[in-house]
Amino acid sequence: MSTTNRRHETQIVADPALPTILIIREFDASPGRVFRAYTDPDLVVQWLGPRRLTMRIDEYDARSGGSYRYVHREDDGTEYGFRGVFHEVRLNERIVQTFAFDGFRDGVSLETTVFEDLGGRTRVTTKSVMDSIEARDSMIKSGMQRGVREGHERLDELLSGRQNGNADRRTEMEGLRS
Repeated sequence: MSTTNRRHETQIVADPALPTILIIREFDASPGRVFRAYTDPDLVVQWLGPRRLTMRIDEYDARSGGSYRYVHREDDGTEYGFRGVFHEVRLNERIVQTFAFDGFRDGVSLETTVFEDLGGRTRVTTKSVMDSIEARDSMIKSGMQRGVREGHERLDELLSGRQNGNADRRTEMEGLRS
């Protein structure tokens, strides 16, 4: 019999009265290690997004005033581009950024991600604010929930060194003690 620890489940909440999505997940790693996985493009490419897609980073300058653009690619060659600006990057604590999908030109959201120290573990809370409830609902209908959950599972694997062919990366991640 396996036991599931709720802290390792990604919670995704869409308030029916607000154009927001709240994403909450705990990881068995320090805020410094989790923050680095969110800001180091060599690590981001290993976990962000659904398992079935490959990721290419065109730009990823995770600092206040920096910007990013990355592309997820299907096996058939279909690509999905995403871009944004990092408005605030506070080491091991907080990231505020815009997020836009290239295929939806009017859909820019503002995301605030907070890294909360739980004594050897980290709770990551991301709040996305969209232009409208309709835009929020469209984001949810796009399948983002599956991609977020799979990405968080992949991040767990990266942080614990369980990711395939990742012994060197595990050593690198273990070296982060913040």
